[in-house]
Amino acid sequence: MAKYKLEVTTGDRVCAGTFDYVYVTLIGTKGRSKRTELDNFGVDFSAGKTGSYVVKTNPLGRLLLLKVEKDPTIVLPEDEWFCAKITVTTPEDEVVLFPCHRWVSRGEYVELRGGKAMKANDDDHPLLIEHRKKELELRRELFQWSEMADGLFYISCFKDQSELPAEHCFSKSKGIEFVYSSNMALAVLDLQGMRTCKDQWESLEHMKKVLWFQKSPIADYVMEHWMEDDFYGYQFLNGVNPTVIQRCSELPSNFVVTEEMIQPFLEDGSCLHKEMKKGNIFLCDYKLMEGVPTRVILGEPQHFTPALCLFYLNSENQLKPIAIQLGQQPSEQNPIFLPSDAEPDWLLAKMFVKNADTIHHQVVAHLMKTHFLAEVFALATLRNFPVIHPLYKLLIPHFRYTLQINTAAREKLLGPHGLLTQITIGEEGLCEIMRRSLSVTTFSSLCLPDNIAERGLEEIPNFYYRDDGLKLWNAIYSFVKAMVEHYYPTDHEISKDPELQRWINDIFTKGFMGNCSSGIPEFFNTAEEVVKFITMVIFTASAQHAAVNSGQFDFSSWFPNNPLMLRKPPATSKGQATMKTILETLPVVMDTVGHIVATWILSKKYADLVPLGSYPEERFDELKTRQIIKNFQAELSDINDTISKRNSNLKLPYNYLKPAEVENSVSL
Repeated sequence: MAKYKLEVTTGDRVCAGTFDYVYVTLIGTKGRSKRTELDNFGVDFSAGKTGSYVVKTNPLGRLLLLKVEKDPTIVLPEDEWFCAKITVTTPEDEVVLFPCHRWVSRGEYVELRGGKAMKANDDDHPLLIEHRKKELELRRELFQWSEMADGLFYISCFKDQSELPAEHCFSKSKGIEFVYSSNMALAVLDLQGMRTCKDQWESLEHMKKVLWFQKSPIADYVMEHWMEDDFYGYQFLNGVNPTVIQRCSELPSNFVVTEEMIQPFLEDGSCLHKEMKKGNIFLCDYKLMEGVPTRVILGEPQHFTPALCLFYLNSENQLKPIAIQLGQQPSEQNPIFLPSDAEPDWLLAKMFVKNADTIHHQVVAHLMKTHFLAEVFALATLRNFPVIHPLYKLLIPHFRYTLQINTAAREKLLGPHGLLTQITIGEEGLCEIMRRSLSVTTFSSLCLPDNIAERGLEEIPNFYYRDDGLKLWNAIYSFVKAMVEHYYPTDHEISKDPELQRWINDIFTKGFMGNCSSGIPEFFNTAEEVVKFITMVIFTASAQHAAVNSGQFDFSSWFPNNPLMLRKPPATSKGQATMKTILETLPVVMDTVGHIVATWILSKKYADLVPLGSYPEERFDELKTRQIIKNFQAELSDINDTISKRNSNLKLPYNYLKPAEVENSVSL
């Protein structure tokens, strides 16, 4: 009889252990072992623990599969078991890793693949070929596509969080922390009587005194400096939406700014034409949102404006707004607002620009281009790569909790009474903005180096999103390149991998609606194409999401700075606004605090955060790939130190792309 030594590891999640009976069957090229109970003296399968066991059987040849089963004890109720991995040492001293990383229920059996990562054409045994085929058939049945809305990408078929497979849900600890944080924040607002208060704010000072159930140093800074033009401009580079601003070499024909209007705000002796040639003029243009329908409340349509805002980079490297037009169509009722206007006029104009920017941020930059794109990538991965495929092993850590948070978002944020459907644009306007944005989204716009070049932002100073983002992009690119070249030594290996080709075709057709003009590949021909695309996927699900998510409370908890909704229409003439007008334009108390609580819940750090580059779920069995991961982690550590050193000299540190602060996936 031959002895096979097993090391069985239970995950370290809350309630991961079990008192049930666990059995294994080893399957090899020369047969299979008997169904063997794993039982030592004392308690087996405790959370975070590894138990050692021996299976005695006839020699099995090359190990192919490991079957795990869980049966109930007589008296205890069901307790699911989270099996992390099983390592088998054969009689020939070969060590084979069988990753699991899933919950196992009573009466259920799980067949695990072991050994190094294998592409479809690498499998040479009929049993493995059949196992691979059945695994994908089951996954495609479970993870089905569902159309979100006409003209929009497809989403998962899960209507409710309870329908999700357990391993794609929040850990119990995160679920408890998430609910506790939400309830505590709402309880504080209830005690203060703000959650149901429909009153208008008495003053900005009143807002400062009663609003702060939570604080952060940056939020405090924003509250004190939000009216200042240089800080206003800074936020379009390093706030929560650094995705709109671009260098302006020629004014849009519908933006009726003249030299005479803005000459007072430029350097002495200069003019708009000269500053454009120097590359010192920048533009935010929200034309994407022109004509988008808004909510109608008591017969009155709500208000927001597809604004245009011109910025000037002065000799002190301060980026300041110098002209604002609050509508796309110029007219006497759509004046150009200037820094020399009365303070309430200028402040209100800036708030309407920020309102457009905040809607764009939440709907396009955040929801559509990170959350929903990550869901497309996750579903394509789950449907087309078996767990043994190297690209499944590479990608799956970057989709942790994505299906749960997106399913929750559609229920809590996008439902009939959801937070985002209650803002100015409503559900119809929200879908229309995403539809328009998706139709013009390109592959290059999702790749940070290309995106920065296309917007002409290579040289603008103090652009920390760009500086830190490019560091992360390059580190991810080097990591992915090493992995892909290890498993695909030639371009021929790329073209003959049917699972890889189905994966990218799923993304092309379900995520980008088969739009050839998007530049999204329909199939892959070269390893370089695969490397760049997977770099984009990982960057989108980790760094890009962190950039547009993590600062939400910092920059939006002082609601006038990033107003998600405004009650009054924009001014049609100058000299009419007062501080009373501004307070009347801001939402009532209950609407304000509802948005603030949401930004806090969705941008706080939770205890089970997995930072970029961390792979706690051991999936790769080869020394080469483990070393590639270590090299990636070392590079990220160096980047983290560089950013920390830079931030120590900044009045306002930019932490959102520090690798230690970047979550590995869209999980909030």
